[in-house]
Amino acid sequence: MRVVVQGGGRRGRRAGLAGVLWAGAELAVTVGVVVLLLVVHQVWWTNRQALAAAREEVRELERDWALPPPPDRPDSGGSGDSGGSGPSVVPEASSASLSAGPSVPARGTVPRTSAPPVRESAYGVLRIPRLGVVVPVAQGVDKRAVLDKGYAGHYPGTAQPGAQGNFALAGHRNTHGEPFRYINRLRAGDELIVDVRGQRYTYVVGRTLAQTSERDTGVIAPVPRSTVRPEYGYDEPGAYITLTTCTPEYTSTYRLVVWGTLKG
Repeated sequence: MRVVVQGGGRRGRRAGLAGVLWAGAELAVTVGVVVLLLVVHQVWWTNRQALAAAREEVRELERDWALPPPPDRPDSGGSGDSGGSGPSVVPEASSASLSAGPSVPARGTVPRTSAPPVRESAYGVLRIPRLGVVVPVAQGVDKRAVLDKGYAGHYPGTAQPGAQGNFALAGHRNTHGEPFRYINRLRAGDELIVDVRGQRYTYVVGRTLAQTSERDTGVIAPVPRSTVRPEYGYDEPGAYITLTTCTPEYTSTYRLVVWGTLKG
């Protein structure tokens, strides 16, 4: 006698569907964990690595400055350009670059030097007392070679510290040490201190441009003035400093700019 089992096919299909859904759920959880780990690495671990390396670089520079420079090595200061293509008004802070800025020879009083700083090497220290920031300054604004190390990058073609013209710097706002994360908190009168071998230059914050285009190269011109929002900037030649970074946070859509002038 044959026994007829009814509904077995339907139950089998349900079991198969449940298995597929379970496998899909496991895959989704696995992908989510991987993405979370990547985010933690990018946002937290890269900060720790870059910040530690940048602090060590500051210590190395200060130890080096305590010794007389070897006769075959120029001082760290420098009054010229490192060569290469001009910068954009802020490489990505997680971020992208601007079109090339003008090549501007430094004029007036410059740090004592016999040659420009070596490209992509740290040669100075920027201190922002209000924010507790102490960060190496390197020549160039390459993302991987300079900014991702937690350094402030000096735009090629802009003036050197203490010189007439515009000493313009870029820095990450998020990840990789994020030295410029809180520069939006700077106010008129705050000090920006730049040390190079044997010299200290103190600038005073004067103006802030909360948002401009990534292609607004006017903000790093010798006399800085926004080409996008021309009501922001300066009219007279002088010794300026410019800090640039991305805004809003965790994006590279616009640029945030802080300007200062050399203290008397």
